[in-house]
This record gives sequence, C-alpha cells and structure tokens, in this order.
Amino acid sequence: MTSILTGDIIRSRGQKNPEIWLSHLKAVLSYLEPENKHWEIYRGDSFQIEIKDVTKSFEAAIYIKAAIKMIKGLDVRLAIGIGEKTYQGKDVTESNGEAFVFSGETFETLKKEKQNLKIKTKSLILNDELNLYFKLALISMDHWTANSAEIVKLTLENPKALQEDLGKAIGINQNAISTRQKRANLDAILALNNMYKKKISSLI
Repeated sequence: MTSILTGDIIRSRGQKNPEIWLSHLKAVLSYLEPENKHWEIYRGDSFQIEIKDVTKSFEAAIYIKAAIKMIKGLDVRLAIGIGEKTYQGKDVTESNGEAFVFSGETFETLKKEKQNLKIKTKSLILNDELNLYFKLALISMDHWTANSAEIVKLTLENPKALQEDLGKAIGINQNAISTRQKRANLDAILALNNMYKKKISSLI
C-alpha cells in the first residue's frame, strides 16, 4: 500500500518569474522524497509525489501547502490517494495502481468543488470523515499568511525544537513564534495529523 499526492499550483501563471516557485517546489518535493523517481513536475505547474509511508501523507500535504504559501499570492490544490501500487514505472507518473487512480480522480474534482485538499481510499466512510475534517482545517490553512506558512514549515522540519530555537533560526523572538503558531492554528492542525495517522493505520 502506498499514497500518491497529485497537485497543482494555484495562480502560478500570475507570477512574473516562475523559476522562483518552480525551484522552491523542487526543493520541497526533494525534501519529502530524496529519490526524484518518486516525484515529478509536469504540465508546468502540476506535480505528483509518492509518499510510501501512508500515515505521513497528510503531513506531507501540510508541508507542501505551507512551503508554497510562503510565496505571496500562491496556494496549492492537493489530492491524496491511498491504495495498492500494481505497476512500478521508471518514474512516478508512469507507475499505476489503485492509489494513482484514486489520487487522479480526486484531483479532477477539486477545482469544481472549490476545495483545495481531499482524500480517497477504499473506505467510503473514512473518506467522508477525513474530507469533512480537511474542509474544516482548510478554513485556517487556506488563509495562512506567508509568515504563518513559514512557521508551519519550520515546525514540521524541526518537530522537537523549542519555540526559542525556532525563533533563532529565523531571527525573531519566542513570543513571535508562539503568536504565529496560534494564528496558523498549528496545534489543531497537528492534532488532526495525529488522528489522521491512527485512522489511516486501520487501512494497513
């Protein structure tokens, strides 16, 4: 069983210099999966990545969204598909299986439904439950400022770091870190991630 994230960059064509967000996206995908055969950017601003540990697929989605929203004016649409992989191609877009189909099908519905994150698994009950949670979480996540997004990304990269340490990393004090984390509703997002891991573990 594996997880496939399919996404695209919202408002990418409004950027004067696409290389800024493109190099940023490549760095983000490389951070999540160092082997580039497991991710690919295509059609300009679309991408796909395989997250082999299915319990970490939502965390990967949070990380991608935070990283992209650090660039003013940009956002990301993401579909998570969890299922079997029946064919391993030379790269992720040539591979196939249930997870790929679920991710692709769900991605095609995002723009029409005006929702920036959805999941599809074999469990209809689990899909309905998690997609409701995602819809509620997006009330906050879709409105992250660049500062909020930066602190979410930094916290995910350094999960055991103290607020004081995070502050030193970007040159602000501990109180400012705390304020930005609260504005991002980070505690609630991380609690959702913990719950997600438990729910997805039931599929394995």
